[in-house]
Amino acid sequence: MEQVIILGSGCAGLSAAVYAARAGLSPLVIEGAMPGGLITTTSEVENFPGFPDGIDGVSLVMNMRAQAEKFGARFESDVVERVELSAETKKLFASSGKIFECRALIVATGASPKLTGVKGEKELLGGNGVSTCATCDGAFFRGRSVAVIGGGDAACEEASFLTRFAAKVYLVHRRDKFRAAEIMVRRVSENPKIELVLSSVPEEMLADENGRARALRVRSVATGETRDLDVQGIFVAIGHAPNTAFLAGALPLEADGTISALRDASGVRTEIPGVYVAGDCADRLYRQAVIAAGTGARAALEAQRFLEA
Repeated sequence: MEQVIILGSGCAGLSAAVYAARAGLSPLVIEGAMPGGLITTTSEVENFPGFPDGIDGVSLVMNMRAQAEKFGARFESDVVERVELSAETKKLFASSGKIFECRALIVATGASPKLTGVKGEKELLGGNGVSTCATCDGAFFRGRSVAVIGGGDAACEEASFLTRFAAKVYLVHRRDKFRAAEIMVRRVSENPKIELVLSSVPEEMLADENGRARALRVRSVATGETRDLDVQGIFVAIGHAPNTAFLAGALPLEADGTISALRDASGVRTEIPGVYVAGDCADRLYRQAVIAAGTGARAALEAQRFLEA
């Protein structure tokens, strides 16, 4: 039986692995369906402390993994599909057929951005012009034209943020009214850099001869007519889905799927002793790599205290 198992190998899980390993707990990290997490789709990370010239997402998580392994963390390429957490020994049932057991569990399974599914999106995602994080990638489009797809607070926030860099921002929403808060709608409506493209849905994301985004084709839901927006960046902001479906019935989940943490000083404990959460699977507000890493460290420290009690 393991002392600590960490589910997820993104910034939260790897940070937890570093701290747990340094505490001599020899943690086992079960990597999940997307080893390295969502940040591996980011071509360059400029806002993670310690890298003044930036670092690509894959290199960042590989560095963190090497650091965790240096202190004794171990890695298993598998996906947990079901858990039993009510007993003192936690049981994890993986897709490989293996059953893992542990005394303490850190859930750091992250969240997956919702995508539009339109033609060209998959090919342009991750360094070719399509992004799900304006904070991560906005600065790469300085002086250029971009589009944001979405109609909630996140989409309005991303559109406003992108005006710091982009010369022009199209905000594309399928309805004629936004779901965002009134103050957010006012900001985007009054910003001269933002053009609202309402009652329109994305039809196709077009690439140039180098395989990078050159336009977003949108279709009017009222007339059916299409229009090509000449953009070099396309930001999809239609929400995130926490990777927590496998926990239903085993851990309390919020309506949006995020894991409910106790409202205490740690911010990472759940109602089940010995079970902790870290990163985007429990974060509905920030979803930033450095914050995920911080919660991973917290979770590991809490797990250490639990095991030493």
